[in-house]
Amino acid sequence: MLLTTAALTLAVLPPAATAAPAPAAPAPTVEEQRLDRAVPQEILRRSGFDQVAPGFVRALRGASSYRAAERAVERQGARLWQRAVDRAQGRGPARGDLSRDDDRPLYWARLAMSRELRQWQPEFGLPEAARSRLLDALERTSRGQDSLSFPGKDRKGVKRIVVTGFDPFTLDRDIRISNPSGATALALDGTVVTTADGPARIETAVFPVRWGDFADGTVERALRGPLARADLFVTVSQGRVGRIDVERFNGAWRGGFGDNQNVSETGLVPVRDPASQPQWTATSLPYGAIVAAETGRFPVYDNTSVTEIPAGGRPPPGASVSRATPRSALTGPTFHAAAEL
Repeated sequence: MLLTTAALTLAVLPPAATAAPAPAAPAPTVEEQRLDRAVPQEILRRSGFDQVAPGFVRALRGASSYRAAERAVERQGARLWQRAVDRAQGRGPARGDLSRDDDRPLYWARLAMSRELRQWQPEFGLPEAARSRLLDALERTSRGQDSLSFPGKDRKGVKRIVVTGFDPFTLDRDIRISNPSGATALALDGTVVTTADGPARIETAVFPVRWGDFADGTVERALRGPLARADLFVTVSQGRVGRIDVERFNGAWRGGFGDNQNVSETGLVPVRDPASQPQWTATSLPYGAIVAAETGRFPVYDNTSVTEIPAGGRPPPGASVSRATPRSALTGPTFHAAAEL
């Protein structure tokens, strides 16, 4: 009888209040998952950048609101970019035996920060839209995109140059890989060089190797302002071994190569009015003078090779034609364009 009464009593008691379960942290991206391999960890340790993510975590823990978190992310991201630039340009201690001109510590440290931010669960709550904005802020600031400017009043006669590079890629093929274009950006950011036309100040940034970011307009957002004031803009990427190519033609069609998220997309560069988009854009760089200049053991070539896809055809290797120069540049938009990688 006592057991029965106890059972009846328990049955009529209100259920105990329970806290709502915290939302599951977003899973790390494909890029971030590579962090756990031995080589990225060694790169971070041997450069001293293994302390970047722990410091970032401490800054996040000190943020009691979204605005405070935003300030912390922007500050920490900008600090990472400047630290990588200073290391490449010989300022301050190297903090490790890895070569100063290595761009990989910046890449892997950024991913360590983004993974921490992606999984951070603050007490004030962080909706996914707000988390995405913080991740975007981290990307911009840690890539030098927010500092792509020419500070102060321009000195008379000083030219303005913008140079952009890219992250390492093909990492599943070789996790040790670097990208000379990223190393170039770090070595040149904020420097003043002497040219035949006088001094020139160089400002640089790096971009991710992810199709989704480019489709979302990351280049346009970063460069729209700086290019309006620049006298010269050059984008540099990793190319073929033992040579440098000046790519004479840029194609509106792009994709087909697996990016750092292991995504392969194809299609035209997104524009507001596709009818106004040229299939080919020719470089305005003085390629003749560049090819003729003395460049040491890395010869420079005027690369005009392209692949054209007849309208309605399929991307290579379907109904495509490789040419020395694009026929459609002369005959109109009969072909879709794919610049050779």
